[in-house]
Amino acid sequence: MNARAKHIVLLGIGHTNAHVVKEWASDPIPGCELICISKFPTATYSGMLPGTLGQQFSDDEMRIDLRELADRAGAKLILADTCGIDLESGEVLFSDHESVSFDALSIGVGSMPAGWQQHAESPLMVPIKPMQTFLRRLNDHLQATNRPMRVAIVGGGVAGIEIACCLQERLHKREQKQENAIEIFTSSDHVADGMTDRSIRRIEKLLEGRNIAVHHGQRVTEVGEAELVTEDGERHSAGCVIWATGAAAPPVLEKLGLQSDSRGFVATSNTLQSLSDPRIFAVGDSGTVIESPSPKAGVYAVRQCPILWHNLRATITGGTMKTFSPQSDFLKLLNTGDDKALLQYGWFTAHARWCWTLKTWIDKRFVREFQFNGNSAGDVQATSPARKTVASK
Repeated sequence: MNARAKHIVLLGIGHTNAHVVKEWASDPIPGCELICISKFPTATYSGMLPGTLGQQFSDDEMRIDLRELADRAGAKLILADTCGIDLESGEVLFSDHESVSFDALSIGVGSMPAGWQQHAESPLMVPIKPMQTFLRRLNDHLQATNRPMRVAIVGGGVAGIEIACCLQERLHKREQKQENAIEIFTSSDHVADGMTDRSIRRIEKLLEGRNIAVHHGQRVTEVGEAELVTEDGERHSAGCVIWATGAAAPPVLEKLGLQSDSRGFVATSNTLQSLSDPRIFAVGDSGTVIESPSPKAGVYAVRQCPILWHNLRATITGGTMKTFSPQSDFLKLLNTGDDKALLQYGWFTAHARWCWTLKTWIDKRFVREFQFNGNSAGDVQATSPARKTVASK
């Protein structure tokens, strides 16, 4: 009687887990089945989301069709809502699907913007995640309010800045240049924490030149029906609140019952294995390497790709585990929405069209590794009127 095939299960198909699927297509592990689990039929590449908002890309260009990706690898795709893990039986549990057994499990469900849930009932709220539905939700909100509005972006990090710049370009293209206002609210004393002083000055000057106001040093404590309130008691009128704060653990991670860090992300060793169970890995934003934690940024998820692939194979076939050592610095490219980008590497900072060309080349090269025939079907309609033209090239 043949032994049961072993199961590698990927929970969430973000940057790192998607790489496993791609590698599997050319080099599957003998005697093993690959099972992919996602709540959505597509994965959205975060690096191209602001540009898609600004109509620099079509919606299809930033999406990965998970059904097609899984089919190419001979993997099984399950679209379901995960509700837990049974460590004793080695099963992933669902609220709307039968359980799935695993011999190795990689968790890559990303993160959510911190603090959004306490304001979720406000009709103004549009959190940037889940990214698969962000553009549709924002587009519906903007279209439902057929009048000039003040858009408040909560979060002064790179994501909030890119959204502000690209949304402004989008509104300009709708010939509403003078009528809408965009403001950024950040609890920090300046925008773009983690970047150099020189870069921060360039960004703040850029925002000032575009009349994008920045409210520093005040947390948003309340989001109502027509305004938001900061911790100093000031009330600011708003027609839309885009929540783009730093990373917080998504609710599903708490359901899994694994050891976590102080913020709720899965605690791992430097081999990316959960401290609760060596069969389980947590990658990208979902995990924190306790002895060398790194920022929740996509570049680290990408750098974890070969480590995860090697260690999953070692878990099944035996062998020595590789360790992940996050780099201390990396190339940063910030989309400013005007076919330029701000580049920072070490001490060097530039804001130019060639930086945008470089960013576009890097982003498209990455996402196309997971696309086929230049087309990735999504669950969100493109907001760009040029979608068909771009997609048909």
